[in-house]
Amino acid sequence: MTAVNVTTLRQHLPAYLKQVQQGHELSITLHGKTIARLVPEGAALAREAARKRLEAVRGRMIIGDVLGPSGAHWSADGDHL
Repeated sequence: MTAVNVTTLRQHLPAYLKQVQQGHELSITLHGKTIARLVPEGAALAREAARKRLEAVRGRMIIGDVLGPSGAHWSADGDHL
């Protein structure tokens, strides 16, 4: 994501809008802090669609630890030698 301050954005607005149109996100800063973001229309629609899909499955999913030990004894390939 490209970051640009407000003054530079004003001076070169057409060039930055072309970047956004080509699919790049633009972070607008004021005194070093991000105050807004410009995102391509397709990216915004894709994010909204993903958010709706997540909201649809909220409460129906079970979250568990897939990396932790299961408690079952594992002997690697010792059982198959």
